[in-house]
Amino acid sequence: MKFTKVAKFLLSCVMAGALFTGCGGGDKTADKPAAEKPAEMSVVKLGMITHLNATEKRMDEILKMVEEDAQMPISNYTVTYYDNLKLMQMGIESGGVDQISLYKSVADYLVANNDKFEPVSDSTLKNLSDNFCFAFRKDDTALKDELNKAITEMKSDGSLDKLVETYITKVDKGQVPPAVEIPITEGADTIKIGVTGDLPPLDYVSADGKAAGFNTALLAEVAKRAGKNIEIVDIDSSARAAALSSKQIDVIFWVVVPTVGKVPADIDKPEGVELSEPYFKDNVEHLKLKK
Repeated sequence: MKFTKVAKFLLSCVMAGALFTGCGGGDKTADKPAAEKPAEMSVVKLGMITHLNATEKRMDEILKMVEEDAQMPISNYTVTYYDNLKLMQMGIESGGVDQISLYKSVADYLVANNDKFEPVSDSTLKNLSDNFCFAFRKDDTALKDELNKAITEMKSDGSLDKLVETYITKVDKGQVPPAVEIPITEGADTIKIGVTGDLPPLDYVSADGKAAGFNTALLAEVAKRAGKNIEIVDIDSSARAAALSSKQIDVIFWVVVPTVGKVPADIDKPEGVELSEPYFKDNVEHLKLKK
């Protein structure tokens, strides 16, 4: 089982949008007598899927920036980074972490399909969100323009909202998402798109290794509008950047861009990578095991 672990304390709530999704504890006022101070918070072991651009050094830089700027209550966390969702689920089920950081659509899906989990109640999560984009090599400007055009058209005519509603918002989360056939255009160029299966039902790969649900629905529509053939390649979340730079794939299906807080927008965007227009936005949420 491959994962990396970074122990960090005093993580501010403003990092929650992309780094973690929990926040708690009370203010500590220096003027109060010792007896009146709130009891010290226990450390929460938090599991997260590895970001493309969030090395330990990068995390240290972000932490220092947040600690300098933040004027709000802070929490204690030990963050464990996992290469994929399966390993992260194993981590919480084995007691390696206390909570796992996900997106609301993913959390809803896991709760509906696994009675072991329940959401961690925290009102501060309501306005914390990330955008989801395709990622390309920096020199693939023509491909980026073609896919951006398709996304823009889908936003304008309402078809993107319909796909989100059908395959994410109103999907029967107790059932396996259906696969959508991606059309083949004879003589057209083929682009390889890496999916992970780590964000069901947004990015779903079934037990037999076949992509299904929203990713296939979106890519089928993109293929039709861009006049491209699409080959789906299943990769671990942690392997996305390497697969793109080595040209094993041409596009990463999802890269996140924080929309709130002090977290830099390029936390999931390595150097030499360009992003598409966003095609989906979701709030973050924690899950824990039921007691």
